[in-house]
Amino acid sequence: MNALETTSTRPYLIRALHEWCTDNGFTPYIAVRVDETVQVPMEYVNNGEIVLNVGFDATGSLQLGNDYISFKARFGGVARDIMVPVGRVIAIYARENGQGMAFPPSDDMAPPPASFASPGGAAPSTDTSRLVQLVSSEQGAEDTDPPPPAPPSGSPTRPALKRVK
Repeated sequence: MNALETTSTRPYLIRALHEWCTDNGFTPYIAVRVDETVQVPMEYVNNGEIVLNVGFDATGSLQLGNDYISFKARFGGVARDIMVPVGRVIAIYARENGQGMAFPPSDDMAPPPASFASPGGAAPSTDTSRLVQLVSSEQGAEDTDPPPPAPPSGSPTRPALKRVK
């Protein structure tokens, strides 16, 4: 088997970080770039992305496969079937401290089309030069951290994850 025939490490890393979160009492969240291959409630998609709680307490029938992540979850009290291609996962992290891993965009991960508008009808940004940064918050330093430095001009950057409390 050569390098072109090997399977992606992404599903294995997702499973490993999910297990790490669970073992340490954290809540695993995944950030997903939404397109037509992703089955999620579209009313919760914001700027072409959705963040999903994939903890065992929030999901039913959770399957972390090599090709898809699938589970049942409640959104606004309504049970929904969720199916996410592993290649659309852009990060997995612990809600409590932000520790986790962001993944580079897949080759097929273009900016979302205008049909995946955020609530309110505005089309999502197609700017792919946003910064991805997972920040560990230590106790007592949550609101006192200075903002991250701006990336140098002319250098490529990645999408940003924003932790909302």
